[in-house]
Amino acid sequence: MSQLGVPMLGELLRGHRRRLGLSQEELADRSGVSVRTISHVETGRIARPRPATVRHLADALGLAAAHREEFQEAATGTRLARVPNQLPPAHLLFTGRAEQLARLDAVLDNDLAISAIIGTAGVGKTALAVHWAHSVADRFPDGRLYVNLRGFHPTAAAVTTEEAVRGFLTALDVPAERIARDPEAQVGLYRSLLTGKRVLLLLDNARDAEQVRPLLPGAPGCLALVTSRNHLTGLVATEGAHPVVLGLLAEDEARHLLARRLGPARVLDAPDAVGEIVTRCARLPLALSVVAARAAMTPQFPLATYARELRDAGARLDPFAGDDPVTDIRGVFSWSYRRVSPEAARLFRLFGLHPGPDLTVPAAASLAGTDRDTARALLAELTRAHLLDQPAPGRRGAHDLLRAYAAELTRGHDPDPDRRAALRRLLDHHLHSAAAASEALSWYRDPVALPVPDPAVTPETPTGYDQALGWFATELPNLTAAVHTAARTGFETHAWQLAWTLVSYFDLTGHWAEWADTHETALRAARASGDTVGEARTCRNLGRVRCRQGRYEEATARLRHSLHLSRDLGDRVGQAQALRNLGGVEGRLGRFPEALDQVRRALGLFRAAGHRVGEGRALNQVAWWESHLGDHRAAVEHGRQALRILQDLGDRDGEGATWDTLGHAHHHLGDHQEAITGFRHAVRLRRERGDLAEIAESLDHLAATHRAAGDPGTAALLWREALEFLDRLDHPDAHRVRALLNEFTGPLPDPGPAAAR
Repeated sequence: MSQLGVPMLGELLRGHRRRLGLSQEELADRSGVSVRTISHVETGRIARPRPATVRHLADALGLAAAHREEFQEAATGTRLARVPNQLPPAHLLFTGRAEQLARLDAVLDNDLAISAIIGTAGVGKTALAVHWAHSVADRFPDGRLYVNLRGFHPTAAAVTTEEAVRGFLTALDVPAERIARDPEAQVGLYRSLLTGKRVLLLLDNARDAEQVRPLLPGAPGCLALVTSRNHLTGLVATEGAHPVVLGLLAEDEARHLLARRLGPARVLDAPDAVGEIVTRCARLPLALSVVAARAAMTPQFPLATYARELRDAGARLDPFAGDDPVTDIRGVFSWSYRRVSPEAARLFRLFGLHPGPDLTVPAAASLAGTDRDTARALLAELTRAHLLDQPAPGRRGAHDLLRAYAAELTRGHDPDPDRRAALRRLLDHHLHSAAAASEALSWYRDPVALPVPDPAVTPETPTGYDQALGWFATELPNLTAAVHTAARTGFETHAWQLAWTLVSYFDLTGHWAEWADTHETALRAARASGDTVGEARTCRNLGRVRCRQGRYEEATARLRHSLHLSRDLGDRVGQAQALRNLGGVEGRLGRFPEALDQVRRALGLFRAAGHRVGEGRALNQVAWWESHLGDHRAAVEHGRQALRILQDLGDRDGEGATWDTLGHAHHHLGDHQEAITGFRHAVRLRRERGDLAEIAESLDHLAATHRAAGDPGTAALLWREALEFLDRLDHPDAHRVRALLNEFTGPLPDPGPAAAR
């Protein structure tokens, strides 16, 4: 060996020649190098032969890359600089992620750049990192280093700083004797070697920022690419890392992934099956890849076979199970689950009981039976571990496969009584929060005796009309899902009462399909539990929405049944409310005498019960049907009586309806100015409340009065605005108003049912 640790060229040449069984003469014939030169090299008389001689000898000996490099080092007496390239093989079928690739490209020209790809298990962080690293490898001529830090490995320990640094030093061709034992000295040497160079470091599967920091280069020119299930907030905050958050694939990206794996023809031939596979795999790359691999193994089976298997599995993860821990979804998810605290793990399991798409901090606190500060901290921990995501500020959710995993965990780990108590707390939370919001939207609601919530429940209390309206808009998917879950799991009272709390919001915003759907479920729940009060109230609300939808026969049947149940219960107010609504249906059908009879009966019951709001509203309805029967002066008198009562009580909703009635009566008395004044009051008050159907009704009436007063231009403008609301609601009056507008503007297109949403 030479003094520099480089083998003597003569020794190497003699060894390779003898290994091949060649004499010096035979080697000379092969290489074109003279026997004399070969002899002098082997004896050391020629220590530094010409490069061409070295190349010819290496070719004749058939030396592979490593031996050729060693041969050349011996010929020069110095070690050649080795360029490490430790990147794993690029995935040939990588697809999608154009936005994230562009974000990674954007940091290439930054000095001392750090990019952190973060995301949940199975979302494709490593695949993206490796694909991008290969695409920019030529920008880093001094090497590409890679280490799997095993931050979330199911069995092996995480890689220590010393292990990672020693691996990098070895890749950088540092002799073992030069590597100090002191870890800090190793880091210092490692960073010194990177100074002035352009090296790409891929630090894969990092546990946290602390595991990454010692491995970062200390001088400009290098780029560190980190992947982790952890948010790595500290790395972003202190080291200036550029976060690239990796979410689920877009719909088209997921379809393209399947096409790359299975061939475009097979995917194009089964669009419906592919759509269902994409949906049931939650657009998670790992899940899609597992299904694609199975489908690729059985090309004779149609993709509908796999779609049906996923459908039959429901909320179970069985179709994604396998022997390979790298692709078994339960196993992959478990790597993150086992890293969180026991308290956070319990909350994640209980999240599997939540039927809606996301969860607020107060709802999570109720679910876990803890205080809000603790719940906030646990949610943050689960979010950092990417077991939950944050679709909006203050809200946590997860894709369907993680939800299924949480549901499996809670069934396997938490006793039945604990799970049922947690679900009860969650339903208590939704019910009492929605009741508070409903009261803020419409104070005129006959009260319901809600069950006392669990002491650990912390309901939300939206205050004020606008806040309550916004709360309902955000929480609606959770609330409707809770109705169905409560009915299915034996919490029948929660089911019908929760549906009842939603009516104020449904009535205002025109969510009639959701109104009917939740109440059909609530009605079955009330009947199943023998709750006559719940059945009567739910039937009445079903009758109301069916009337709004123009399904008058069903509305009548529901309202009559509610009337009979209320009579059996001795509930005068319940009877009166059913009669009021029956009057509305009769009037819709053009049976005005029957409508007037029903509301007069309701008025008597309200007065007997001392129900002043009901009395005022029933008086208004009496006036309304009197006007339709031609007795407009009686309508004005009864309307003014109703107005005094409702204004005195502060019932602005009822007041708006009464102004509309007075406008209608004055219109037919020929007093157009009084009518316009009444309708404008009605529009103003109804806009204040935001009930689209009622706003459209008063705009329609105001338009008719302007036309009668000789102002068709204003009438057309008002009818056009009314039609916009009616089309949004898919209201049966839309066709009539469209016909009126056609008289002024020519035929208008009928948007059909789809325009309602």
